[in-house]
Formats: sequence, C-alpha cells, structure tokens
Amino acid sequence: MRIYNNLKISKNHKNSVIAIGNFDGIHIGHQKVISQAIQKAKKNHLPFGIITFEPLPVMFFNQKIKNYRINSLEQKKEHLKKLKLDFLIIIKFNKLFSSLSAEQFIKKIIYQKLKTKYVYVSKNFRFGKNRLGSIKTLKSKEKNYSYKTIITHPFKISNQTISSTLIRKKISKGNLKSANNLLKRPWCIRGKVIKGKRRGRKIGFPTCNIRLFNYVIPKLGVYLVKVKNNNFNKNGIANIGFRPTFNGQNLLLEVNIFGINKNLYNKELNINFIKFIRPEKKFKNLEELKKQIKVDIARAKKDV
Repeated sequence: MRIYNNLKISKNHKNSVIAIGNFDGIHIGHQKVISQAIQKAKKNHLPFGIITFEPLPVMFFNQKIKNYRINSLEQKKEHLKKLKLDFLIIIKFNKLFSSLSAEQFIKKIIYQKLKTKYVYVSKNFRFGKNRLGSIKTLKSKEKNYSYKTIITHPFKISNQTISSTLIRKKISKGNLKSANNLLKRPWCIRGKVIKGKRRGRKIGFPTCNIRLFNYVIPKLGVYLVKVKNNNFNKNGIANIGFRPTFNGQNLLLEVNIFGINKNLYNKELNINFIKFIRPEKKFKNLEELKKQIKVDIARAKKDV
C-alpha cells in the first residue's frame, strides 16, 4: 500500500476507484465497504485507494473535542494495509482545505488530481466549505467530471447500524466484548511508557503508565488486557482512572503485565482491551487496595 501525504499521485494510481471518509476504527462496516470497492476495482482493472483526513474534521472544527478517536493515525494505516489497498491519501485537514467549495473539491481533487472513475461515499457524506456538498452534489457533477458515485449502505446487525459513533459509546460504557466484535479485533491503545510515582512497584504490583492522548475514554476501572510489543505478548490488567486512593488529578492508564518485571520506560506498548472487570473505586488504605488487586488479577487470569 502506497501512502501519500499530499496529492502528488503516481500515474499508476490515477483513473482509480476511491472511497472517501474518516474511517475511524476500520470497523466491520468499513471493512465491508472497502471489500466491495476492491471488487469493483478488480472487475474494472483499476487501482483502489482511500482518501482520509488528519486530524478528523470534527476535531478540527471543535478544538474542545479531545478524547474521541478509536484509532491513532498509525493504527489506521496498519489496519488499512491489511485490507490490501493499492494506496492511501491522507489529506491534511486545515483551514485552507476546509475553505474549498464542494465543486472545487470535485474538480481539483476527484477530477484533476486523481482522474477518479468511481467514488464510494456513505449516504450522509458531507464535504466542501461549510459542509454544503452532499450526495446530491456529487451526483449532479458526474457528467462534468467523468466519474460515477456509489453510495454505500450502512451495515446493520440486528437492526442496529454499525458506526464509529456506536463503537465509541460501547467503549465508553465498558462494553468491550461488543465493541471488539464490531471491530473484528480487540480495541487497542498504543503509547509509550512514561515515568510515574512508582507506587505500584512499592506495593508489589509494578505498572506501566501510559498517556491517553486523543483516544476515546473507556469506562473508568479495571480491565483484562493483552499487552504486545516487539519483544513479548502477555496478559495483564489495566486500570484507567484518576487513582482516587492517592487523590490523583490526572487521568492515566496503568498496566500490570503478568510475567514482566523490568523497566519499560519509553517502550511503545499496544494495550488490547479484552474485558471490563470492575469500576474504579477509592480504598481506605493501601492494604485494602493490595487485596483488591490480588482479586482483580485472579479474576483476570481466570478469564484468559
């Protein structure tokens, strides 16, 4: 998969089938659309690529939105690579780009830069300055700019539309089993281990501390997790919260990895969330906390 961070596209990737969207999560609905678009490309002997945006437009327009993403950009690239795209175009979503009118977007990007033959978009797709462009706009310009619009239908399970919004809700409620089914993989936070106050080590349960950055915040509490990096793949428990027993002020992800007892500072870890164990709780003292951690670990190991 070739990755473009601008619109200087190779000739090999012009005259293509293109899917446009945020694709946050690359969930089973996204996977189905991408699969259909790939089949269309193969049938017509055309390359297939995706146009996505960074940052996510909703986060660009509303700077107050912080913890929102299901995946980081790097994770998105990795998940898309597995789906066998020919290319991925990451458009920097900034003031200049957001000022393009809907027709300018069609003319300059879809037509002139890419010479697109088929455009896959969801039925609620909006684009162009002030989000004035819609499916109707795309359809009305097809003859002028020599492409065909294909509207993707929402993927439903038991009458429920699968969407990134739905998955964010499930994660925020601690319903990881359901969220993971919709992603077709465990939801994962990736980050570098930072220095903490080493309280976990002092009470016999060393933890790796990881910042959340812009990930959606799961329900506060303890989780069964699988922790991966280049050197190991281990089970563990993770606590996400404010550490009320210690009067913590900042939200933090702390991970106790089973069978690992060494310094992992600055190492990048993938924390795969498997199951919610219990809500965050304030304990009277350290002894109570230690007892509960032992119970949490026993329960997690039973569920592995």
